[in-house]
Amino acid sequence: MAAFMFHSSFFHSLFFLFAYLCIPLELVYIMLKLTTSVERPAHCPCIDYRHTLLLLGSCFATHIGERLEEAKFRCDVNPYGVLYNPLSIATALREMVARKVYTEADLYEHQGLWHSPMHHGDFSAPTHGEALARINGRLAQASDELDRLDFLLLTWGTAWVYEDRKTGRVAGNCHKLPESCFRRRRLSVDEIVADTVSLLSGLVARSNGRLRVVLTISPIRHVRDGLHANQLSKATLLLAAEQVAEAFPDHVFYFPAYELLIDELRDYRFFADDLVHPSLLAVQYVWERFADWCLAPETASVRQECEEIRKALSHRPLRPESEQYKSFLGQIVLKIERLNGKYPYLDFKNEKETCHILLNKSAKS
Repeated sequence: MAAFMFHSSFFHSLFFLFAYLCIPLELVYIMLKLTTSVERPAHCPCIDYRHTLLLLGSCFATHIGERLEEAKFRCDVNPYGVLYNPLSIATALREMVARKVYTEADLYEHQGLWHSPMHHGDFSAPTHGEALARINGRLAQASDELDRLDFLLLTWGTAWVYEDRKTGRVAGNCHKLPESCFRRRRLSVDEIVADTVSLLSGLVARSNGRLRVVLTISPIRHVRDGLHANQLSKATLLLAAEQVAEAFPDHVFYFPAYELLIDELRDYRFFADDLVHPSLLAVQYVWERFADWCLAPETASVRQECEEIRKALSHRPLRPESEQYKSFLGQIVLKIERLNGKYPYLDFKNEKETCHILLNKSAKS
């Protein structure tokens, strides 16, 4: 037992050392030979800064979306909030295409808040007017981008669904309603494939063949379903994803996020304290694989510069009123302007505003 604890502590310390030295995680694993590698998919997308992206699905989609946004890719991330099952994700996309406008009839009140069964609790509000404003504003924005969409990234989280006993519709979120309000069942492979193929056929035709889709299975385990039930769910999703990719060989790509965490990292050190969600280190590892396999090589230098700007702005100076700090902020602004001059489609509006706010604060100190 003592030997195991030493072994674990030793390698844990090595990971922090390599991170401090900025050695890529993939190289770390090659050096230490701690894992078997997930093979690179035979066909990978090639996403660059000219493309418009939409990410939908589980909170793992949010993790990758946040990193794409930080790297200044043009993307919209989960306009309905987190969605877990393939049918709810497909319904959300169909509502975007139809430019649906939600009304009070689409909501219900529970525990002092108005909810949409299709939306995450982030959209819930004390009044139906406020909830509708949040929902319709976000939905209109996503619908406007749909015709310009180049890449759709879908992350399926579970094949288990909750059907409303009154309407028969699958709920995207149950909002803590009593279990008696729903019928719980597991989607079949055929059900997922039929619905997804029908949806994607329309979306690809709508884009005149331009649209590309990246399918992933979330590595986050739904332990409340039970570990065996979770495995059945993930297996269902994996089989469905394979069939969907086979139906669209030139348009659908599978990215193995699930396999990278469950098979390649394969250790509780790469999970958060709840032992269910991936740790920040694990998310970063999967992100680096996604960047290597799915992003165009020429984006690497731009991503690096964007990361340097982000880190510089997160710096907290000891003397914010000093001339040195003002000069430091000025250099960030110049770097942003230089990047924008070369790549005018990169959106640094928030970063520029942050620099000006900090410069004004520094001038008043």
